[in-house]
Parts: sequence; C-alpha cells; structure tokens
Amino acid sequence: MTVRAATLIGLSAILMWSLLAVLTVASGTMPAFQLAALTFAIGALVGFSSWLLRPGAARALRQAPLAWAVGVGGLFGYHALYFLALRLAPPAEAGLLNYLWPLLIVLFSSLLPGERLRWHHVAGALLGLVGTVLLFAGNASARFEPGHIAGLVAAFVAAFIWAAYSVMSRRLRAVPTDAVAGFCLATAVLAVLVHGAVETTVWPDTPLQWAAIAILGIGPVGGAFYAWDIGMKRGDIRVLGAASYATPLLSTGFLILAGFAEPSATLGLAAALIAGGGLIAAKDMIWRRR
Repeated sequence: MTVRAATLIGLSAILMWSLLAVLTVASGTMPAFQLAALTFAIGALVGFSSWLLRPGAARALRQAPLAWAVGVGGLFGYHALYFLALRLAPPAEAGLLNYLWPLLIVLFSSLLPGERLRWHHVAGALLGLVGTVLLFAGNASARFEPGHIAGLVAAFVAAFIWAAYSVMSRRLRAVPTDAVAGFCLATAVLAVLVHGAVETTVWPDTPLQWAAIAILGIGPVGGAFYAWDIGMKRGDIRVLGAASYATPLLSTGFLILAGFAEPSATLGLAAALIAGGGLIAAKDMIWRRR
C-alpha cells in the first residue's frame, strides 16, 4: 500500500467522524457510556466479521501488553474523558480544547523516526486551529464558570491522549489493524462497567434511533478506527493531523443539513480557514516535485 493510498483511507475516518454529532443526536437520549458500549461492540463486530474469510486474522489479538495498553487506553481513555468533559463544561469550550489534538499530532510526529516536520505542516495546522476557534466562538452560548474547570481539564487531557494514541500507532506499526477489533471489544466491556456504576439504562424508543446507533457502530465508532489505524501507520501522519480540523466543520455542516443547526457567515469563514490549512499542510502530497 502506498503512502498516498493509506493517507486517503485515513481521511475517510475524518469524514466518518464528522457524522458522529448528527447520528448521536438522532440516537435519542441514551446515556453516554451505554451508547459507547453498544457502538464499540458493533465496531468490534465489524472487524470480527471480516475474519470469516480470513481465519488466520484472529492471531492479531496476540499482542504485547504495550499494544493493548496503547489501543485500549487510547480508545477508552479518550472517550471517557471526552464524555466527562461534555457533562462538566459547556460543549463549545470543551470541544475547542479537545480539538487541540490535530495540532498535537502534527507536532508529535516530529518525534517519530524518519519524519520531518516542515513549515507548511505547522502553518496548515495552526490555520486549522484558528478556523476551529472561530467555528466554536461563533456558536458558543454558555458562560464560563469556575465549576467548569474539571470538565475543561478533562477535554484538554483527552486531546493529549488521542494525539499520543495516534502517534504511538505509528511506532507500533507492526501491530496489524485487525487488532483494533480487540481494542474496540475491550473498550465496550469497560464502557459497560462504567455505565452500570454511574448511569441509568435507557433504550431507544423508535426504529430510527436504533438505526442511528447501528450506523454509529459501523462508521464513526467502528470503521473509522480501522481506517485511522491504517492512515496513522502507513500514511502521511502530518497531513492527517492537519486535515482533522475538517471534522468539526463537516460535523456542523451535517447538523445544518439535518436541521439541527443554522448556517452563518462565521461558518463560511471558518470553512475557508480550515480548508486552506488542510491544503497547505498537504502541499507535498498534492503538488509533488518532478
């Protein structure tokens, strides 16, 4: 697989994640960790189902403790802290702090063997950050209060966990992508335990809500992790990091199309900044030197 092909597969994860918000809204009022348990279980089944024609793929679960710690710690640790942040702090401010992870991926990539961080990677990531700040600032409605500090800290730490998980995936590139199915299953089990301890079970009321949960498990909380793993291990990690700023923008766009949000001039300007940042960061991939 070429670097460009792996990068494009990684970009498909960003597209799937942009559907996370609209599908979550459509899934009803199910508690966060119950929803995580169901969707991660479906995501694990997505991976396991591909093993029917590849029985030998099950050997991917035989990994060193470090691989399991990074995989499960990244998936469960990030989502647990992100859900906590959304409960304890205003969504706009928590989301803004959480979306430091694309910039952190670009910066952390310089620590990888054989990777070089160039000016356009940093410039593209920073431009995307400015666009994301503008996007959230234009939609922020909550006021900051001292009681929100815990939630904001959780969002900040979650950003570091996801960036570290993504970059460590490159260091663990010998671990096959099939192992992600095991990481998803372990995450689902942990989510069940947390749900049983702190939440009240709520089941969907309509077929549409069940459909939204199924699509969440197949795409944003399933297939996206397999695609991201391929992108991180074999693609251009700096381009993927900068391009990740498109996630909140596309997410807002899908919310508008679904009637859950309103378009604005601020959204248009944020789109231009984020798209421009992505093009600058991907300069080497788009305009190759002869």
